[in-house]
Amino acid sequence: MIVAITVIFWLSAAAILYTHFGYPLALRALVALQRRPTLSPATWEEPPRVSLIVAAFDEEEVIAAKVANALALEYPRERLELIVASDGSTDATAERARAAGADLVLELPRAGKVAAQNAAAERATGEILAFSDANSVWAADALRHLIEPFADRAVGYACGQVRFLDQGGDNVEGSYWRYEMRVREFESGLAGITAGNGAIYAVRRDDYVPLPPAGSHDLSFPFLLAKRGRRSLYLPWARAEEKLVPSLAGELARKRRMMVGIWDIVVGEGMLRPRGYRPLYAFEIFSHRLLRYASPFLHLVALGANVALLGQGWIYLVTLAAQLALLLAALLGRVLPLAPLRIARYYVQTTAAIALGIWDRLRQGAPVGAWEKPEGTR
Repeated sequence: MIVAITVIFWLSAAAILYTHFGYPLALRALVALQRRPTLSPATWEEPPRVSLIVAAFDEEEVIAAKVANALALEYPRERLELIVASDGSTDATAERARAAGADLVLELPRAGKVAAQNAAAERATGEILAFSDANSVWAADALRHLIEPFADRAVGYACGQVRFLDQGGDNVEGSYWRYEMRVREFESGLAGITAGNGAIYAVRRDDYVPLPPAGSHDLSFPFLLAKRGRRSLYLPWARAEEKLVPSLAGELARKRRMMVGIWDIVVGEGMLRPRGYRPLYAFEIFSHRLLRYASPFLHLVALGANVALLGQGWIYLVTLAAQLALLLAALLGRVLPLAPLRIARYYVQTTAAIALGIWDRLRQGAPVGAWEKPEGTR
C-alpha cells in the first residue's frame, strides 16, 4: 500500500512541475533541434479580402472607438469588411456601430458570443475571418501581419500578441501572460499552438468551424484544425492591447466562467482524443492543456498522498512543508502586497478556478452562451 501511495505522490508532483516548468524547457530544446523551416515562404499576390468580426454585448461605451480603430488599420479599405455582431444588446451598441462606419451590423437575439460569431461568419464575404474583442485596440499594422502566414495553405489559424494594460490593481495576470506567450512562441515554432486569445486572431474561411455555445475559438480552433492537418501560429508582431482586470478576485471570476465549458471542449469536442494529431502536437496538447487542466486534482492527490506518507522519511516533511507554504503565501497575498505572495495567490486561485468551473458545469449543465464583461476592462 505504501509503495502505491509513494508512486502516486511522486507521479502527481512530477506532473505538476513538468507542465509548468519542464514543458517549456522541453519545447525550447525541441525547437532548437528542428533544423528545417516548417512553413512555406509563400506570399500573397494581392491582399486577401478580410472580414473583421467583433461580437459585442452592451458595448456602447467602446464600440465606436473599436470601429474607428478597425477602419484606421493599414489595410486596403476595399479589401476589409467590418462586421459587428450585437448579441441581444440592450443599449445603443448597434446604433453606435453603424454611426461609426461598420459595414454590417447584425442585431441578433441573445444567444452568446460563439453564436454571434457563427452568425457573423455565415454572413462574412472575406477569404480570411479575423476576430477581435470590442475593447481590444489593434496596432495599425496588426491586421497586415496577422494575415501574412495564410499565404501558406498549411496555416488555418493565427493569433497575435495581446498586451494587458496594468491599471494598478492586485492582478498579476500580465506577468503570467508573458510566460504563456513565450510558451506559445515555442509551440508555434514546433507543431503549432494549443490555444489562442480572443483579442486578435484569424482563421481561414474554409477552415471555420461553427461551435456549440460551450465552445471557445481560443481553445477549440487550434486542436480541431490540427486534426485537419492545419497549423495554428502565434505571431508576436501582430499586436493588440486590452485593459487588465484590475482585481485578482475579478480575474478569478473571469477564469471560472471560462472553465465552465472546458469539460465540453476536452471531452465533447475531442481535445482528449488523440486521433488526427501528429505526434509532436499530441505531445503539446498533453503537456500544455490536459495536464494544466488536471492541475487542481493533481495538487489534491499530491497533498493527500503526502499526508499519508508522513513517517516514511524526512523528504515527506519537506514536501508537505512546501505545499503548505504555497497555500500560506496565497493567504498572505490577500493582505501583503509583496510580489512573491501575489504570484502565489494568483497561482492558487487560477488553479482553483479550473476545479470551480468544472463544478459549475456539473451543477448547472452545459453553458448556454451567456457572457459577462469583467469589471474595469472598458
